[in-house]
Amino acid sequence: MLLPGGGPGMNSTMGDINLIQAQRHLVRSLDEGIDLEIGPGDDDPSFSNTPLIGGPTQEPSAEEQDESKQMAMVSQLPNDDQDMSKAQPAKRKKKVVKRWREEWADTYKWAYVDVKEGTARIFCSVCKEYGRKHRRNPYGNEGSRNMQMSALEEHNNSLLHKEALRLQMASKDKIVADKPINVKALMSKTAGSIIEAALKRDPHEAEFIQSVQEAVHALERVIAKNSHYVNIMERLLEPERMIVFRVPWVDDKGETHVNRGFRVHFNQALGPCRGGIRFHQKMNLSIAKFLGFEQTLKNALSPYKLGGAAGGSDFDPKGKSDNEIMRFCQSFMNEMYHYFGPDKDLPSEEMGVGIREMGYLFGQYRRLAGNFQGSFTGPRIFWSGSSLRTEATAYGLVFFAQLILAELNKDIKGLRCVVSGFGKIALHVLEKLVAVGALPITVSDSKGYLVDEDGFDYVKISFLRDLKAQQRSLRDYSKTYARAKYYDEAKPWNERCDVAIPCGSQNEIDQVDAINLVNSGCHILVEGSNMPCSPEAVDALKKANVLIAPAMAAGAGGVVAGEIELNHECNVMHWSPEDFESKLQLILHLVMTKFSEDSSLHINLQEAMKQTFHRALKAANDFGYQKESPEALLHGAVISAFLAIAQAMTDQGCV
Repeated sequence: MLLPGGGPGMNSTMGDINLIQAQRHLVRSLDEGIDLEIGPGDDDPSFSNTPLIGGPTQEPSAEEQDESKQMAMVSQLPNDDQDMSKAQPAKRKKKVVKRWREEWADTYKWAYVDVKEGTARIFCSVCKEYGRKHRRNPYGNEGSRNMQMSALEEHNNSLLHKEALRLQMASKDKIVADKPINVKALMSKTAGSIIEAALKRDPHEAEFIQSVQEAVHALERVIAKNSHYVNIMERLLEPERMIVFRVPWVDDKGETHVNRGFRVHFNQALGPCRGGIRFHQKMNLSIAKFLGFEQTLKNALSPYKLGGAAGGSDFDPKGKSDNEIMRFCQSFMNEMYHYFGPDKDLPSEEMGVGIREMGYLFGQYRRLAGNFQGSFTGPRIFWSGSSLRTEATAYGLVFFAQLILAELNKDIKGLRCVVSGFGKIALHVLEKLVAVGALPITVSDSKGYLVDEDGFDYVKISFLRDLKAQQRSLRDYSKTYARAKYYDEAKPWNERCDVAIPCGSQNEIDQVDAINLVNSGCHILVEGSNMPCSPEAVDALKKANVLIAPAMAAGAGGVVAGEIELNHECNVMHWSPEDFESKLQLILHLVMTKFSEDSSLHINLQEAMKQTFHRALKAANDFGYQKESPEALLHGAVISAFLAIAQAMTDQGCV
């Protein structure tokens, strides 16, 4: 006997009800286990107006598709069954999404917000521009709805994102191969043929071609008097040896990096190579050759028999830990120690290389070479003698300025001096300017310059050293000294001045800067860095009769100090600045006078520099340059250096 309402129809209905309940249970389980964001306006009307980070549209998962199908099945049931489902709705868990927090932007600088298909989503600016376009990159090309910080961190550590970051850095540091080179018109076709040959051989090495042009222009009258020097110059412009190698190293996170190393042995006709090592992200073969050529001429002016060299790497030490720098320096020396030695090549510090880096380089060299011979030139505190090489370079710059002013019957006391750079040389220049009574008013870094109208004194210079040591910005100086101002994205050459001493890098003064210097009242420019003026800037300064002291002469103090440090008798003792300056008096006298046999050990430094200065003017005068000419010092220094090298190359034959 059947119960009331029983039968096949009843069984079918009960089966459908059980199916609905099972489906409801399935929906609740899925809903409770999935953490998806809710659409704009769902559950929280203000949510749609909250700043979010957008991301790519993602395909629905298989579980979401199954859920949609099951809900569609429910909607197809009879009306009575639908009413029953409405009467007993499934409790749905409200989906909670972590909204965008402003502090995340400091950590994930690549993130930005955009609206796609009416929804604000996260996008990665780096991956969008540099990411792989042929592969689906949801964070880079389409965006992501996932607002949680874990998703941001996941993308930040993804291989695709890191690859895009490397491509971005490579794009920023990309060397423009077609960089225009300003070729000056020369009076002599013979001299012009030397530059044409260099351009044909190295058409994209802008810095090297520029230095070659300056030298050939200075030697134009020398070459015209003796055609033999044409062949000598062509041989001189081809380095004896160029070493290019990779430098692999591992950072503190265990990731491997590869940089490129350079060393150019430019010329050893006068003796073993000496030259700096530069660590800078823009370092390349052209810069290494230009620095090596300039160093060859500078060393030829010294009383020592030295050749010239230069090198370094495109490694940027800024932001690196001591251990990372140590590992890089050791890897660099693993390749270079074959070529270093007291009778081969000894490096010195340059941009990006200081006491720390030279210590690591020497330590690895000593380990690989198996002896302590050939200690590197440069500042040493615990493991060698004098640490005053940079002081010698900086002091020589100020002494040279004093000699030029004396020739004009002027004194440096009270003169306003603008200085660029924020490294060791620049700070020592400030120190010596204060000592001689001048008024240094500026320093600069890669982001701008600082001007103090009251001038720097010893206390302020000490504060600047603290900023440098703590890797703080020059902007912090104005927080302590209210009258000082820091100007972003600007150079100090428009400040009113009498003397300019650029101590930054090559070509830091362009034509506009030169015009600003002239309009600011500048009469003397002493080159504290190698080739700080562009060709157009040099022309503008010459036309305004601004006297230019070339770095190869004014900066010879550093060469001298380096050789003094290599002397064993000097290495075993620590000199005071006073003793070192007394010794330097003789050496700077010998730089240009070459009177080593007749020099007195008691000659004072000012008199030595005076004789050096007049010797330079005489060398220029021998080839028709009057001492009043702004070209006298520039050309005289090059002529003197070249003639010394040319004589040695002639004596040694074709080697």
